[in-house]
Amino acid sequence: MNQIIRDIEAPFIKDDLPELNVGDSVKVFVKIIEGGKERTQGYEGVIIKRRGSGIGKTITVRRVFQGIGIERVFPLNSPRIEKIKVLRRGVVRRAKLYYLRQRTGKATRIKEKTGGRREVEVKPTKIVAEKPEEQS
Repeated sequence: MNQIIRDIEAPFIKDDLPELNVGDSVKVFVKIIEGGKERTQGYEGVIIKRRGSGIGKTITVRRVFQGIGIERVFPLNSPRIEKIKVLRRGVVRRAKLYYLRQRTGKATRIKEKTGGRREVEVKPTKIVAEKPEEQS
């Protein structure tokens, strides 16, 4: 991408977003304007697609509401996105989870990633030299 375009987009790119991967269950908090009032609405679902880069990066979140599948595309750097909370990390082997559209019920479950990398602070141990025993 051109350096000039990158310089123009830089102030609009958010840097406080969590790491988002396909298969993760997320809750996206979106600012909604109704009449003269503004409120925050949560949209919870599974990320089935990631695309784009820079200012145009988007995620597609799918949820099932009253038996009907609903997909919504969220531009990650939009000022309407208040915050994104990752509820579960999913284990998937695909970049796009379009196959979830044909599945219903328990078949749409995605395994949860357990364990993972935890940053553990390692404290240096103090090495004490042993005193040689005195011979008598």
